[in-house]
Amino acid sequence: MDNFIAHILVVDDDEGIRSLVKKYLNENNFLVTTSDNAEDAGKKVKIIKFDLIILDIMMPGKSGLEFIAEHQNKLNTPVILLTAKGQPNERIEGLEIGADDYLPKPFEPKELILRIKNIINKTIQIEQKRVLEFENIKIDLNKLLILKDKTEFKINNTEKIILEKMINNPGKTFTREDIGKLIDLNKERSIDVIITRLRKKIEINPKSPKFLQTIRGSGYVLWIE
Repeated sequence: MDNFIAHILVVDDDEGIRSLVKKYLNENNFLVTTSDNAEDAGKKVKIIKFDLIILDIMMPGKSGLEFIAEHQNKLNTPVILLTAKGQPNERIEGLEIGADDYLPKPFEPKELILRIKNIINKTIQIEQKRVLEFENIKIDLNKLLILKDKTEFKINNTEKIILEKMINNPGKTFTREDIGKLIDLNKERSIDVIITRLRKKIEINPKSPKFLQTIRGSGYVLWIE
């Protein structure tokens, strides 16, 4: 990972596990923040952009699964679940709602480090794809910019979330409901307005879109291949 130092959030109510995991990660040149419950972790992810979250499933108060369900769509941050050996249903549910991997306790520190590096390397590759060029258009999600015919257009975070999802799924139709879930918006008219705004920034002729098209009766699709 060259000079990149990943910032990892470790969430576990067991102080011993938190301390050990932090020690392992620090020894392998990761920056580490810890939380002893999901509520505290939720506050931290609102102000800090973490590169990965290590999350215990069973904790007092809000569980790890509840944390993922509440935050994952907004964060777009990889999650490794720490699970007890007798929790197969919870592991499956965690993967279904957005966790990237899981590790049963007790675990080997080297295995945890390898899983973290594997996920972060994949994430870096995806981040590199966040700068997309096609025809005379350049979309830079890192800088929140669209460059069209040498004219710069700023995009806001809502537009970035929609574009990022569509760029990673070219040719896939997204219903208004799909888009609404991504940005916590359930008003169809408001979603149409956002799409119209994006078209003005991407399309040469927004009234006859070539890239961000409407699939009548279904939703919207981004054609960039």
